[in-house]
Amino acid sequence: MGHQYYKDDLRAKKSFGQHFLINNQVLQDILGVITIATDNIETTPILEVGPGKGALTNLLNEKFNTLIAVEADRDMVEYLVQKQILPQEKIIFQDILKLDFEDLFQGKPFWLVGNFPYNISSQIVFKIIENYEKVQGMVGMFQKEMAERICAPHGSKTYGIISVLTQSLYEVELNFHIGPQNFSPPPKVESSIITLKLKSDLNIDYPWDVLKKVVKISFGQRRKMLRNTLAGLIEQKEQLEDPIFNKRPEQLSVEDFITLVKKYFTNHS
Repeated sequence: MGHQYYKDDLRAKKSFGQHFLINNQVLQDILGVITIATDNIETTPILEVGPGKGALTNLLNEKFNTLIAVEADRDMVEYLVQKQILPQEKIIFQDILKLDFEDLFQGKPFWLVGNFPYNISSQIVFKIIENYEKVQGMVGMFQKEMAERICAPHGSKTYGIISVLTQSLYEVELNFHIGPQNFSPPPKVESSIITLKLKSDLNIDYPWDVLKKVVKISFGQRRKMLRNTLAGLIEQKEQLEDPIFNKRPEQLSVEDFITLVKKYFTNHS
C-alpha cells in the first residue's frame, strides 16, 4: 500500500494550525488586495506561507511570474506537487520561522503572503520586522484580534509592542474580516486580512534596536508612567522632567517613540 495523501479529502491538521479557505469569492478578494498592494506588477517576487492545498496558490500562479511557497507539512508538499499546483523546485519544505530570507529570489526584495497559522502569526510579523530590508510588504490572514493589535492606533487598549514596531517601518491597513464559515474546518475565531507596505519615505536615522528595547520595556508595565519604567535607562535624571515621561506607553504615537529615542537614547545599544 502506498501513501494515500493525494485524495481530495486531505485533512487539515491541528498541529499545523491548518484551516482551509473554501469560499472562492474570499480567495478572489484576497488576490485583489495582493494585486493592489503590489501595484499590479507581475514580476513582483511572492513568497506564500503555508499554501496548504493550493487554493490561493493557483490564483497567485496565474497572476505573478515569480512565486515560491514555504510549507512545513510534508503531506501538503506532496499534494501540491502531485496535483501539479507547484513544481517541487518552487516549494521550500521548511518552517517559515527557520527560513533564511537572504537566500530567496537572488536577494531581491519580495512580498510575503498567506493564510498564516494563527499559533505563529505574531512570530511571523516579528520575523518580517527583523527582515524589513528584504520584505517589501505583506498581505496576510490573521486571527481578527491579532490583526487589530498590529493595526491599532495609539490610545487604544490593543496598542502595544507589535503595533509600534510594525508601524515604525510599514504602512498598515486592515482590509476585511472573514467569518469562520468560510473555512474547513471552521476556526473558533473571526479572521482578518491585513496589508503591510514598507514606508516609501522610510528613514531610520536612529538606532532601531534601541527603539525595540525602549518599546518593550515601556509596554512591559503598560499601566506605569514612562518615568518609572525607563528611569533605569536614563543617565541624567533631570531629563525625566520632560512631560513625555509623565505619559503611559499607549499615549505615545509611533512618531513620539521615535522622537523619544532620538532625544534621550541614541547612546544606548
